[in-house]
Amino acid sequence: MRLPSQIALIALLLTTGADLPATDQSPPIAVLWRLEEPSLIAGHPSTVLGAPQTRTASDGKAIHFNGVSDGLLLPVNPLEGLAQFTIEVLLKPETSGPAEQRFLHVQDELGSRALMEIRLTDEGWALDTFLYSLKTKSQCPLLDRTKLHAADRWTWVALVYADGHMAHYINGVKEVEGEVDFPPMLAGTISLGVRQNQVYWFKGSLREVRFHPVALASAALQSAPAK
Repeated sequence: MRLPSQIALIALLLTTGADLPATDQSPPIAVLWRLEEPSLIAGHPSTVLGAPQTRTASDGKAIHFNGVSDGLLLPVNPLEGLAQFTIEVLLKPETSGPAEQRFLHVQDELGSRALMEIRLTDEGWALDTFLYSLKTKSQCPLLDRTKLHAADRWTWVALVYADGHMAHYINGVKEVEGEVDFPPMLAGTISLGVRQNQVYWFKGSLREVRFHPVALASAALQSAPAK
């Protein structure tokens, strides 16, 4: 018997219009990471940098990063072998953080990278995403500094890639897109709250990360309630 969360994810994937397996096979299932305990993320032991803290509120738990020395390193690449993918992150940046902050960094053993960052100003923050393949020497940064979002509130962000095309979204709304030749990644590592070489620290909270093995349509992406 499938759990309710599994049923919900299957229903989510069926709305994408992407090619799905034959009816006698199970649809692709997203990898869901709920960030509650810094030392163990979705069954993966993490290397804890600094002292990221578990914070509990009425709407659930999250891990808070101080923007100076807190981060997590995990010896796993959730994008390994994927020809297309979607990364969704539920985050809450704070107004007092540094101008440039990296909250997710995936890198494989060749050096190919998938990055998700923010650029923070007094007026709000902009999403910055980046894909780079060492194999093809192809790269694409996506950033529009005019599209600003309020800090100190929960927001869903997403990076979607398929067939040489990438785009990023805020609460299910596409902001920027571009072209990049990004073949499947190899085994590697991921960091949360900081770049893997321990610069560009994130200040705020991360609650959930989802890795989908398909490129989700905008209607299937997560969205935080409007405030």
